[in-house]
Amino acid sequence: MDQSTAADLSAVAVEAARAVGDRLREAFRSRPAVETKSDFHDPVTEHDHAAEATIREVIERRVPGSTIIGEEGGSMGSGEIRWYVDPIDGTANFAAGLPFFCVSIAAAVGDEVVAGVVYDPVRDDEFRADLGGAWCNGAPLRSSGAASDREGMLLTSYPTPWELAEVGEEALRRFGRMVEAFASTRRPGSTALKLAHVAGGWADVAYGSRVSPWDMAAGSLLIRQAGGVFIPLDGSVFEPGGYLAHVGGFDLAGSVMSDLLLRGRPA
Repeated sequence: MDQSTAADLSAVAVEAARAVGDRLREAFRSRPAVETKSDFHDPVTEHDHAAEATIREVIERRVPGSTIIGEEGGSMGSGEIRWYVDPIDGTANFAAGLPFFCVSIAAAVGDEVVAGVVYDPVRDDEFRADLGGAWCNGAPLRSSGAASDREGMLLTSYPTPWELAEVGEEALRRFGRMVEAFASTRRPGSTALKLAHVAGGWADVAYGSRVSPWDMAAGSLLIRQAGGVFIPLDGSVFEPGGYLAHVGGFDLAGSVMSDLLLRGRPA
């Protein structure tokens, strides 16, 4: 795909994400009713469903014939251009009133993510990427920061409740090694927003172990186009699995993350 077409798809992603911004800002800190999906750690609200419906409407109108793969509504369509949509990445934060959630939308063709947006409606921060670069609110993003663990900030959601149930003390041991190695370790939620922050150089490393494509597709392009590194640990950003991302210039070979994850993956 050429850069101009990718930029057009990026503009559609921005339009769709901003179309739900007012709704999410108005609903934020209203303590909306919460339902659960797989279990009580997996919440969903009426605003997730409504926001995804709006995003789908914008995409279908602007790029008819697309395939749209959403967290709440599943896959619809059979077009060459595939859209990965998470209407609220960080629903638990959104529902509780913690301002760390976002809208994540990516467009892909074949095995390549070609455009995407991660939109933080609370801060009105628009992280956008296409084949020509990556920007935050129009300013170019540069993924640079710490060179080593002892200087760096790690963002992660590891271990998840499911990993604790499966491997217990081993998961805690691995997490303990991360906490000891990095200058700071944070578990803020929202995969897409964590990746956007690494793309901006506001954090240095991000790791997730059980993540869906709609959570990481847009962020993966942001990081790569900003000069950082994104590694899908299960082979493809389009399949559920793990990821490791870091700013450009970070010494991954000398990091505890290389030892824990790339040589000996958690279960």
